[in-house]
Amino acid sequence: MFTMNENQVAALDHTVQLASVWLKRLGDEHNLDEKHHSYSALRAVLHATRDRLPPEAAVHFGAQLPILRRGIYYEGWRISECPHNEPQVDEFRARVAAELPPMFPRGTLSVTKGVIDLCGRKLIRARPQRSSSPCLWRFAV
Repeated sequence: MFTMNENQVAALDHTVQLASVWLKRLGDEHNLDEKHHSYSALRAVLHATRDRLPPEAAVHFGAQLPILRRGIYYEGWRISECPHNEPQVDEFRARVAAELPPMFPRGTLSVTKGVIDLCGRKLIRARPQRSSSPCLWRFAV
C-alpha cells in the first residue's frame, strides 16, 4: 500500500497553491471576475496550443509546465490527432473559442494573449534553465 509522506503532501499543497496564483493573476490582469473563467481560459489556450503543435514540440512544451497545469494541458490529448501542417491563426482562434464556455466574458484574442503572456512570464521565471520556446506561440497572436 502506498502512503504519502509529509514532503509529498507539502509538494501537492504547493502545486495547488501555485495553480491558484496563476488563475488569480490571469483573472486580475484580464478582468475575469470568477476563478472558473480564469481556469476555462487557461485550459482553452493550453489545449489549442497542444493540439496545433507537432508531437515532439507538444511534449517539450508540456514538460515545462508545473505539475497541475501539465495535467490540464494533457487532459484528453490524442497524439494520433496531432497536426500534419502548419497551424493557421483562424484555426487556432476557433479552437480556443470552441473550448470556452458559452457567453464567456472576454474575447478569444484577449484571452489567448493573456494566457500566452502569463505562461511566458511564469515559465521563464520558474524554469530559467529551460527555454519557454516563444516560437511555440507564433501562430497564436
